[in-house]
Amino acid sequence: MSTSTDKKFADRNVLIAGGGKNLGGLVARQVAAEGANVAIHYNSAGSKAEAEETLAAVEQAGGRGVLLTGDLTSPANVEQLFTDAEAAIGTIDVAVNAVGKVLRKPIMETTEDEYDAMFDVNAKAAYFFLKSAGTHLADNGKIITIVTSLLAAFTDGYSTYAGGKSPVEHFTRAASKEFAERGISVTAVAPGPMDTPFFYGQETPERVDFHKSQAMGQQLTKIEDIAPIVRFLATDGWWITGQTIFANGGYTTR
Repeated sequence: MSTSTDKKFADRNVLIAGGGKNLGGLVARQVAAEGANVAIHYNSAGSKAEAEETLAAVEQAGGRGVLLTGDLTSPANVEQLFTDAEAAIGTIDVAVNAVGKVLRKPIMETTEDEYDAMFDVNAKAAYFFLKSAGTHLADNGKIITIVTSLLAAFTDGYSTYAGGKSPVEHFTRAASKEFAERGISVTAVAPGPMDTPFFYGQETPERVDFHKSQAMGQQLTKIEDIAPIVRFLATDGWWITGQTIFANGGYTTR
């Protein structure tokens, strides 16, 4: 059993955008078990119940936790998220952005409103999350953004999802240089298609089988495969910065 002296997140404060459920929720639970205090962001009333369950697990693990909500496509809301997280648990050491919106639709059928919504969530929110993290994070902090392995795919249908996530790679590289003097590592993690409701709503059973066939073990990426990578980047993997880590069982590469 771990003791307080070997918990890698002991006395560290972690903010997770999209931290109420799925991958963000698992990361919240795992870092709490390793000693962290956790600020858990959720987007809307529809995900509040799951976020409350995650908060209960954080508190049961012995950490301080807080639930925060807000539409992160507004830069003012992103800044408020960091301010409120600091007020609740202290200066943030690790900021994880697990927020995303997915759409599978041909270019010829995509509306301007859909385009705007996808880029607002996947690119704009990510950009201003990095900006506020750069303002608020403690020196030697860590920033990790969840992107997608579709960034290295040659496929149809996901123009606005992969397209909206692709700028985050450039944001990550720039931020890693700009924040380097303060010892802040900035990385992106690109999972393969994950075995969550986030994925299944966009795909037919036949395409699900195809995605499975492209990865090791004929399976989708599981959140349990990705959470340890996030934890590693926030601790022993601090020397990795400015990179996109493709963690997908061989689904795609560059």
